[in-house]
Amino acid sequence: MLVYPSSIDMSTRTLRFLTGQLTARRREIGTRWRRLPAARQALLALAHLRRGDTYAQLAAGFGVGIATTFRYIREAVDILATSPRPWPRR
Repeated sequence: MLVYPSSIDMSTRTLRFLTGQLTARRREIGTRWRRLPAARQALLALAHLRRGDTYAQLAAGFGVGIATTFRYIREAVDILATSPRPWPRR
């Protein structure tokens, strides 16, 4: 398995915002355990949205399965789409 380094041109404010939204969502649905903490899930989703990294690349880089990567990105996108306030931009 190959893991590649990557950098994302984005503010930490955006990462913190999505992390907070994911944490709130996990509390709301009563999630007890996840493979990645909310901050890593946010980073995974933002890497896909910002850089277009594939699910396979992200799965290898974050040490999760491709199906988990898909679910994490879908959840983050749904949260961003239904957020009551506009999320911060760079």
